[in-house]
Amino acid sequence: MDCELNVTCLNIEGYVEVDKYRYVYFVIMFIIYLLIICFNSTIVCLIWIHKNLHEPMYIFIAALLLNSVLFSTNIYPKLLIDVLSEKQIISYSACLFQYFIFYFLGSAEFLLLAAMAYDRYVSICKPLQYPTIMTKRNICILLVLAWFVAASHVVVQTIVSAETKLCNFTIKGIFCNNAIYELPCVRIIVISVLGVVALVDLIILPFLFIIFTYTKILIIVYRSGREVRRKAAETCLPHLMVLISISCLSVYDIVIARVESSFPKTARLIMTLQIVLYHPLFNPLIYGLKMKEISKHLKRLFCLMH
Repeated sequence: MDCELNVTCLNIEGYVEVDKYRYVYFVIMFIIYLLIICFNSTIVCLIWIHKNLHEPMYIFIAALLLNSVLFSTNIYPKLLIDVLSEKQIISYSACLFQYFIFYFLGSAEFLLLAAMAYDRYVSICKPLQYPTIMTKRNICILLVLAWFVAASHVVVQTIVSAETKLCNFTIKGIFCNNAIYELPCVRIIVISVLGVVALVDLIILPFLFIIFTYTKILIIVYRSGREVRRKAAETCLPHLMVLISISCLSVYDIVIARVESSFPKTARLIMTLQIVLYHPLFNPLIYGLKMKEISKHLKRLFCLMH
């Protein structure tokens, strides 16, 4: 990448020096990236292949795991190149693209979790109406809306950011996310307002909706028998665990971007690693271990492999 051919380039100021252990870091990250793709893709393929998994709940899980694969693919290839490079640089347009994909897919995860919560709510609280409400058509509408609404919010911020004048050309981090807010010469009010709107629409409202639906589920389950409680715990607990995980990481990202908190370098590195390493692996492990039907198919697959 040549910064002199009318292309605005940014320096990437990582949190750790990689020169000494460059190839070790590369191998570790490459293995983790392969594991993320393998773990998520395996469950998606199982859901695709087995007809007994062609239910709304499993379709939403497949969409969530596909989201994780795309999210990781947005980060890891460039990260692997940077590890092997003497100088870590990225064009501003490529940085904006990475920023867009990062927040588009991250926000879509909240909306997909909201759709999953609605599916569980209808299944447990309105079982007789479930077949007529959660039809294939309605499932497709929910999936399209989750990705479209997230993309439409983030794309506006990206376009506005592309038109701003830059005075800082150093990204403090290992990829382009909230660090681009520090690049413009002055704080752009429009970007801040759009950020707040996106925060409310894509994170706070879906989170409140999920809490509301699970509260209703808990009330119904509390009044029901043991079998209903067991089924509810089996299907709802993995969703709640994933929600808690993504919520903690989102709070960190919001605090860094909006409050401009001076987090210690080590703390930033740990939380960033949570985003790129832990969470994309957390989702398939939770659904693979906690969802009974998926777990059964995984065990059969491992038995065939042995």
